[in-house]
Amino acid sequence: MSVPRRGGRPLARAFYDRATLDVARDLLGKVLVHRTADGTAAGLIVETEAYVGESDPACHAAPGPTRRNAPLYGEPGHAYVYFTYGMHCLFYAVTERRGFPAAVLVRAIEPIEGEALMRRRRGRPHLAPHDVGRGPGNLARALGITLAENRADLTRAPARGPALWIEDRGTRVGDIGWTARIGIRVGTELAWRCFVVGSRAVSGSRSVASSE
Repeated sequence: MSVPRRGGRPLARAFYDRATLDVARDLLGKVLVHRTADGTAAGLIVETEAYVGESDPACHAAPGPTRRNAPLYGEPGHAYVYFTYGMHCLFYAVTERRGFPAAVLVRAIEPIEGEALMRRRRGRPHLAPHDVGRGPGNLARALGITLAENRADLTRAPARGPALWIEDRGTRVGDIGWTARIGIRVGTELAWRCFVVGSRAVSGSRSVASSE
């Protein structure tokens, strides 16, 4: 991968208002940034998964609209933060048109800014860089993403104050692999997980079922 330059503009809403599989692929190499009172931390996205519609049994919208999954039905380009197992927050970017529930789960990042802060949040100061944001729960903890960021507008990065956004710093990622999604019990036949081939930060299997 090329070295990402510092700084960039948040991705426009039109980026998210597309087919979820396209967004999942195109998020690879983009930079997820979270600015908090503790500082700013950012990571290069290297692994994602797509969840698409009520017909997808693994999508949180499979049961239909609820108060908890309401962000999935909202405007694309917003955050959907899901609290699971009573301990982990998972970060998704909402995709496609308003009223159609779909999102991309960001599963892994490579730290590029605020790495010391990310290690402190993980409570493991000696973690290798590729382990800091490896896995969706670890990623959220390292970046300080909590339920407070649920529904955050990812297309805005105000000059001051807390903010969560995704930006393009011009990174080229090279080969992309696609596999079945992991960590779920239904919908496992769908090859809707994609990752940067060769990144050590990728969680789960790095075996490539197909590549682009």
